[in-house]
Amino acid sequence: MLDILDMINDWIAADRRVALATVVKTWGSAPRREGSKMGITAEPAMIGSVSGGCVEGAVVEEALAGFRDGAPRLLKFGVADDQAWEVGLTCGGSIEVFVEPLDTIWWDALAELAAGDHFGVTITVVEGDLIGEKVLLDARGEVLFQTDNLSQAHLETMKALGNSSKKSGLATMGDARVMVDMQVERPHLILIGGVHVAIPLEAMATQVGFRVSIVDPRAAFASRERFPNVAQILHSYPDKALPQLGLDRSTYLAVLTHDPKIDDKALITALPANIPYIGVLSSGRTHKQRVARLKEAGLGDELIARIRTPIGIDIGATTPEEIAVCILAEIIAARNGLRLDTPGHAR
Repeated sequence: MLDILDMINDWIAADRRVALATVVKTWGSAPRREGSKMGITAEPAMIGSVSGGCVEGAVVEEALAGFRDGAPRLLKFGVADDQAWEVGLTCGGSIEVFVEPLDTIWWDALAELAAGDHFGVTITVVEGDLIGEKVLLDARGEVLFQTDNLSQAHLETMKALGNSSKKSGLATMGDARVMVDMQVERPHLILIGGVHVAIPLEAMATQVGFRVSIVDPRAAFASRERFPNVAQILHSYPDKALPQLGLDRSTYLAVLTHDPKIDDKALITALPANIPYIGVLSSGRTHKQRVARLKEAGLGDELIARIRTPIGIDIGATTPEEIAVCILAEIIAARNGLRLDTPGHAR
């Protein structure tokens, strides 16, 4: 979404006709996940991707046809089809792509959520009599947008689907198929300590789509000179800074200072919040001492067991840049739902 947001907004501002293509289903080795998007104009021009290049040409042709007849359409490409060879999907995957003339009122509401890093979910009928009808919900399940031809029963069913789904993908609504398409907040990586390894870690995490904040009461460590592109720098202790930044389902924490006065405050604050990842840069001996301090502070074994230390996937890293790679790899594994069995390893 964010990769195409600005360009589509520019097209709309220039009164260009825009179509939107969204991946609604994948099988096998299709290279783009459900919810991936591509924008197409009538000239034509395009932004984004639905298959990494395999079917884009065919999708553009269908989008142009949609400009002529005003109708949305569900496209299916698979290696068993003659068309699959023609469009180049020969790598063993199959995808379904929904192509629709862009509803700018819906898009504006969704774009506002995305630009502000807010959650939203769109439920769109992609196959059936109501094809193209849609609803947009915010994080509280409130309706921000709905098309005109939905009955109250359809609306309630679509709201229930949006509020109960855990990820983007297809669902059924009677005889119809609908796409539940989640606009999720960018993951927020909070680095405790502006230490040397934090410099490459911040740069790499930003490049792969994380919003990065740094917490360090030592202003000389966490400075704009050292971190010119970081989203936020807070020069306070973690027990004050973390509630200010917010700890939620999109927050990932890397504790890096080696200073108990700073690290312990971060852990005591963050562990009860049940965020998806907390990693600490330390040795086994240091961690035993940390565990004793955390227990003395009132944290139980179950919470303490959530700490990932030594932080990162074990790749034999030695340089700050290599250590940053192994930390970010473990965070991405956690974000993608991989099981993290033992410290230093993802399964």
